[in-house]
Amino acid sequence: MAQHQIVKPEKLAATAVGMLEQELIVPSLFQKEGIDQFKGADNDTISVKVEGVLPFRDYAFRNDRSQPIQFDEYSERKIAVTFGGNVYSAVKLTDEQNDFDIDNWSKLLRPQVKAVARGLQRRAVDTLTGQTYNVTIGNAQANLRGALIEARRVLNKFNVPEGDRYLLVGSDFETALLSDDKLNLAQNVGDSEAESALRNATIGQRYGFRIVVDQTIPGDAAYAFAGSAFIFLSGAPSVPQSVPYGATTSFEGVALRWVRDYDPLYMQDRSVVNTYAGFRSVKDVLVGYNSVGKTEVISTQEHFVRGIKLSLDGSSDYPAAASELAQITGISDAKVWTPTGFKAETDPANA
Repeated sequence: MAQHQIVKPEKLAATAVGMLEQELIVPSLFQKEGIDQFKGADNDTISVKVEGVLPFRDYAFRNDRSQPIQFDEYSERKIAVTFGGNVYSAVKLTDEQNDFDIDNWSKLLRPQVKAVARGLQRRAVDTLTGQTYNVTIGNAQANLRGALIEARRVLNKFNVPEGDRYLLVGSDFETALLSDDKLNLAQNVGDSEAESALRNATIGQRYGFRIVVDQTIPGDAAYAFAGSAFIFLSGAPSVPQSVPYGATTSFEGVALRWVRDYDPLYMQDRSVVNTYAGFRSVKDVLVGYNSVGKTEVISTQEHFVRGIKLSLDGSSDYPAAASELAQITGISDAKVWTPTGFKAETDPANA
């Protein structure tokens, strides 16, 4: 007769966090950060320093030295970041269930991990859909290829890094993309076996975007953004000393804690899986160039430019031409994309 094998909690916790990472879609598209810097912070809020921006200047070669060079003041930006949120799943398991129904704890961990994953997914989607976007590309269904090319142009004008760009689409938007012969995405579906929820949700790559479908965002919407546009903070709570069976671990930037104890009054085990989580968007100071004065221009305000929104119907919305964002990037309502061309070029009223 074989001896019972004792499974260490660290091994089960590692299995659990691996399963959690496999279940995530939207949070996996965000830049991940840990929580060590938040420990001991007042009101769980810290100030994150962001590198300052300085303009370059020219000094005429062989000039008469009648004017001095110009000095600029350098200062770093500080972003207040509040960490909060404790996503968990707690289950009670009776002696009878433990003896006759559940043959191993990993079977119980899987539905618990899925519940935590859904909680993280919902919070990530709330952050994504609740963001105020400076550009919305509307009526994309009339010219999907043109809308994707325009999304690329806008992000390029916003100087968004080309690496790790995503196009997250709703279910109706996905159907429209797969039905468009010009994009030819349908052949990519099912090309490779799904190893995770994110890989299974990826339907192809076009114009520098990894196109991912998600069922929890509005069906007629899509969001084009860089992975650095949003931050996903994750951390595992400490295991209390009073709990004899528990562990914390992390995998691919996602941390998790699992604790288990026994309640003798009711003759049942208790299993709790949880993680600290927080989400936020990232704004930038913009740098432009004044071709007339031959000088650089630095924005006085921070702007969210690492992501834009697309919609199957409705109209496009661009920044006002007089705004600081439009003046620096060149993206403005003076030239708005439509399925048949730019509005400024096709509509005499906006010429």
